[in-house]
Amino acid sequence: MIKVTAVPILSDNYAWLLRDEESGCRAIVDPAEVDPVIRAIDAAIAAEGGSFDMILLTHHHGDHVAGTDAIRAHYGVPVVGAKADAHRLPKLDREVWEGSEVDLGASSAVVIETPGHTRGHISYYFADGGVLLCGDTLFSLGCGRLLEGTPAEMFKSLMRFAPLPGETLVCCGHEYTESNASFALHADPDNQDLRAYAQRVKELRAMGLPTLPSRLSDELACNPFLRAGDVATLADLRARKDKF
Repeated sequence: MIKVTAVPILSDNYAWLLRDEESGCRAIVDPAEVDPVIRAIDAAIAAEGGSFDMILLTHHHGDHVAGTDAIRAHYGVPVVGAKADAHRLPKLDREVWEGSEVDLGASSAVVIETPGHTRGHISYYFADGGVLLCGDTLFSLGCGRLLEGTPAEMFKSLMRFAPLPGETLVCCGHEYTESNASFALHADPDNQDLRAYAQRVKELRAMGLPTLPSRLSDELACNPFLRAGDVATLADLRARKDKF
């Protein structure tokens, strides 16, 4: 099983600290800021033992990768990322692609190619721990901007997530949920599940608490982008969201 902990970084990003409960092996996903990530890793090892073993990257943007080289140098661990984006990621020790498996102790993640936000974006899914590291492809109540990809690519990427078990923890890259909720309610005002979810989000943020990880079952019930039935609907939603 995988234990996942959000590490707040920058203004609204999360790096994700993963721990394989059987072995104590750890990885960090998208470490864009050095000091808070090192503090989180060292505190976890001091409290629970185990080791720090790997850096996983979802895509090349600086607010996901900027701390990679310093953290690799500090701990001497390998960096894993998409072969398709190796030319613009920090130097990779292992290049992965669709269907690659990444072992973390006794747990294993499968790599899912999820273009749309960027061409080379990948996600990591730990089936044995029910954890999805989706970077900036899927947000709670939203999806990433189409900075390099097309609506068709984003639709296909989101549909890769839809069949996963409902209890899957969705670990995305930004704390955007409250602002996403405003647009979601505008786009789908009669969705009672969404209204209840948006109220929970508002209460969490009022207490200064994260809204992530979310559960895929909630996203399937409430997220207008996951609920889009076709590419044209998603394209319309994304264009409207960009101007909202």
